[in-house]
Amino acid sequence: MEQLQENVRKVLAQVRPTLQRDGGDVEFVDLDVDMVVKVRLTGSCKGCPMSRITLKEGIEKFVKSEIPAVRAVEAVE
Repeated sequence: MEQLQENVRKVLAQVRPTLQRDGGDVEFVDLDVDMVVKVRLTGSCKGCPMSRITLKEGIEKFVKSEIPAVRAVEAVE
């Protein structure tokens, strides 16, 4: 599980520059036993009306394409 968590961190690191260009960011929180990645959106992403679309259509799609074992990506506070 630790290796999988490290892989998720590496994939999220690839997404971060795009978010940071718009003043936002994403940080890894957890990967649960159901293969759901928990992330925290920060900066301008936190509370942005488009953050749900960014999360599902951007971050989640990319993470799942790179790590097919991941079932979903969810934001936590």
